Amino acid sequence: MKLPAKHIALVVVLSLAAIFAYQAYWLVNLYRTQCRATEHDIAEAMRLSDYNEIILRVERLEQDSIQHGEVSVSAGYNDTTPYVESRTIVTEQRGDSLSTTTQVQQTRDTAAIDTSLHTNSTDFLFGRKNTMQELAGYFQRGLHAGLDVIRDPDFATYDSLLRDELHRADIIAPYRLTHLHQGDTLATGGTPGYIPSPEAKTYEYSYDLHGKWLYLLTTEPLGGWVLRQMAGILATSAIILLVLGFSFWYLIRILLRQRTLEEMKDDFTNNMTHELKTPIAVAYAANDALLNFGADADEAKRIRYLRICQEQLKRLGGLVEQILSLSMERRKTFRLQRTTFPVAEIIAPLIEEHKLKADKPVRISTRITPPDLMINADRTHFANIVSNLLDNAIKYSIGQAEVKIDSHREGETFIFSVQDKGIGIPKDKLPRVFDKFYRVPTGNLHDVKGYGLGLYYVKTMVEQHGGTVEVESEPGRGSEFIIKLRMKNEE
Repeated sequence: MKLPAKHIALVVVLSLAAIFAYQAYWLVNLYRTQCRATEHDIAEAMRLSDYNEIILRVERLEQDSIQHGEVSVSAGYNDTTPYVESRTIVTEQRGDSLSTTTQVQQTRDTAAIDTSLHTNSTDFLFGRKNTMQELAGYFQRGLHAGLDVIRDPDFATYDSLLRDELHRADIIAPYRLTHLHQGDTLATGGTPGYIPSPEAKTYEYSYDLHGKWLYLLTTEPLGGWVLRQMAGILATSAIILLVLGFSFWYLIRILLRQRTLEEMKDDFTNNMTHELKTPIAVAYAANDALLNFGADADEAKRIRYLRICQEQLKRLGGLVEQILSLSMERRKTFRLQRTTFPVAEIIAPLIEEHKLKADKPVRISTRITPPDLMINADRTHFANIVSNLLDNAIKYSIGQAEVKIDSHREGETFIFSVQDKGIGIPKDKLPRVFDKFYRVPTGNLHDVKGYGLGLYYVKTMVEQHGGTVEVESEPGRGSEFIIKLRMKNEE
């Protein structure tokens, strides 16, 4: 069962659309995932920068040469109340005696009691996601609460650490960093000269339990940066989609061409069957009249019937010769039998032959420059090429056929053209006139016979000679076929 071409095209288009849709869905999800990952990297960079700033402050306190003492920070519970305690023991020299001062500051935060802390410990550990990260955040805020009473956070150090962390995460974008306390700006930093646009996005990091002390990082939306990071994937996907699109287009084109070729073959077979049947039937009838009805007794009738048989056999012979020539051309062993001969020697008898067999008045003018112009080609196939072009020029002429033949040489190129004043060929049909089995629609000229092989044979044989064939035509004004061959010296 043959599947209609439109159904095949529909299936292919739907398949291609499904592939495109899936690819687009995958790329969009990848883009969103990358955006979320980038935002997580920014948040983690802000947290790690804060942690590293704490470590640097602790190291500076340890190396403090002005006050020699002990600094300790602890966090825990006292009578079920959470607290953060910082203890500083300072030893000072006063005259001949040493005095020791202990400073203890305990920060209680009843608001920090999370209801989840009163739940079952198993639920706390295994019933929530990112539990370890949350615990690390609580401890980090606890360290802040104890350490900040001794020495304030170093904003410049935090800014420098944050820049390094962002670069380590391959996030290279201008930003503004702001240090806030209860909405009041304490310090600003970031990329020098950067002014956030209205579309800029802000990331917040609070380092105390109440959310009163925090850092704000403002930068432009990172969608463009993420797309640049995905440039390799996007380019690869685009190439894959282009290859798939081209492959499906080429597949549909081949299928449609195959179907068209199959239809032309069917038309050729039907036409050929009819054309073979007609001369056979005519020759059989003439021969039967000679044998069984005494037509051979009348010399005039005998000659007439014999000529009819001869003409029909020539017609069959010409058709078979064309088919055999095309068949041989497809064989790897096919070779042209090149010889050098005068062009006029081939053209003159062909003109007389076509005038005699034409069923309409024919006037053929020739111009061969110089008159003794020679050509190196296969004599038989060159004659068939000329015969096919003349046959078409006469067949597709209305009324008297006006045909012009021109042959000349331009440098090392032999140019041969056949021009008529027939019905012409529409521009949209010109690219297909040399296709096998193709016949240009002739409108009301239903009596024009043909097999769709003549021009295909012409093009094939010209290419075998290493040349080219072109056609120029305009509907209602005629056509001109131009053959160009490279000249070869006689061996």
